[in-house]
Amino acid sequence: MTTAEPKLQRASALRAIRTAMVEKKLTQLQLADAADCHEKTIQNLMHGRSVRDQTLFDVCMVLGLDYQRIKEDWFGAMAAAQPMDLKGEGGVVAPVYMGAYTRAGVDHYLGSYLTLRPSFTAPETIVAYRTDIVWDPEWPSLLFEERDRPDAPYSHRGRLYLPPSSMFIHLVSLTKGAMRMVLVSQIDQSGEMRGLITTLNKQRASFIPVAAPIVYAQRKDFAAIALGEIKPGHETYDAYRTLLDATTSEGYARLVGFGG
Repeated sequence: MTTAEPKLQRASALRAIRTAMVEKKLTQLQLADAADCHEKTIQNLMHGRSVRDQTLFDVCMVLGLDYQRIKEDWFGAMAAAQPMDLKGEGGVVAPVYMGAYTRAGVDHYLGSYLTLRPSFTAPETIVAYRTDIVWDPEWPSLLFEERDRPDAPYSHRGRLYLPPSSMFIHLVSLTKGAMRMVLVSQIDQSGEMRGLITTLNKQRASFIPVAAPIVYAQRKDFAAIALGEIKPGHETYDAYRTLLDATTSEGYARLVGFGG
């Protein structure tokens, strides 16, 4: 592939980014500040040069763009769909502060997961989306990325921390000091992980802390899987509710309150 070809295939992504910047009245400097990167990085991006996945993700979150679509336009559909662990082994041991786990030791975590949690705003509604977990050879560790969320601009991307002496693991995303943590059980033989999500949710004019049960269920094919806001009466609601209720009924997590 010549140097001109990558820039040509990125034209559609760049048009979407430029249009969003105009709509939000953001300069390159302001976008760099909001995406927590150097202005030179944004300049490289605007010229169609190579940038890190994380930079592209942060820019999409700031501009309210569909990261998966921009990623496909940027790298090409085939490359964007390729799991990162197939791009080269790179480092094979995560940093000590992340659990010092090895690439070979966490192979069973790699894949895509049906992710279920209660809606923070709509009673009796389940939010279902996809989470991909891959190995990042550039920063040796497991990397998770949320896809197909009904509220796509709030999708998260982060790292997995696996304490060697714990039965639970942490999925942590951190952007400009804002941290979201998901604490779930280690993956079982059924390919499931259950626990709690703690995050901020927009309530009217402000964001407030919320916590809720969450479950990750490994799936190979998402073609026939219902995603989005699943309400009572939907054909998959009862099955999803059973999976989600097991988080607390089977002792994977406990929500504590006064009088509870």
